[in-house]
Amino acid sequence: MNALTQSLTLPGPAGAIEALLDTPLLAEGAAPRGTAVIAHPHPQFGGTMTNKVVQTVARACVLCGWRALRFNFRGVGASQGAYDEGRGELQDMLAAIEQQAPADAPLAIAGFSFGAFVASQAVAALQGRRPIERVVLVGTAAQHFAVAPVPAELHAATLVIHGEHDDTVPLAAVLDWARPQSLPVTVVPGGGHFFHGQLPLLKSLVMRHVRA
Repeated sequence: MNALTQSLTLPGPAGAIEALLDTPLLAEGAAPRGTAVIAHPHPQFGGTMTNKVVQTVARACVLCGWRALRFNFRGVGASQGAYDEGRGELQDMLAAIEQQAPADAPLAIAGFSFGAFVASQAVAALQGRRPIERVVLVGTAAQHFAVAPVPAELHAATLVIHGEHDDTVPLAAVLDWARPQSLPVTVVPGGGHFFHGQLPLLKSLVMRHVRA
């Protein structure tokens, strides 16, 4: 990943939050572009911060000079607490952002599947309170959860990626969510929910967006 990965334990609203911080290896004196905070898939279906899609998004951000913070939601791994249907998980993400993403530096918010739903709620909660430079939503769980609309002023800064043949969250559900907002969706032809065999393409799409 060309990065230094550090294990962290952050205080959270339900207790300890287990996290990994990937920091890019930069030239001496250079500073990271900002911090990307990335949320993982559904805790009750094996979702963790080491999910391959989450790692791919983190890797893309690091290669573009960003710090990338991945964390386990409450009840996952060493994170304390119990699954809370997205409510508590949003509080976990906001706590991670507050502690690891300085308010005076650029912030990127990203998530995969259930994590994209939580990330959308985090964007809604923080919009107007602090600048958000990039939003990345992958495999957005629009069929199962109330994904927040993306504020119009962030549309140009938002990348929504979905697999054409996603059998966990049908593409049609994401289009139904995006259509009223006139929010573009990038469709990966032949892609499934976990982008098997297409993670390099996913990484390149995220890198292109983060660098833009």
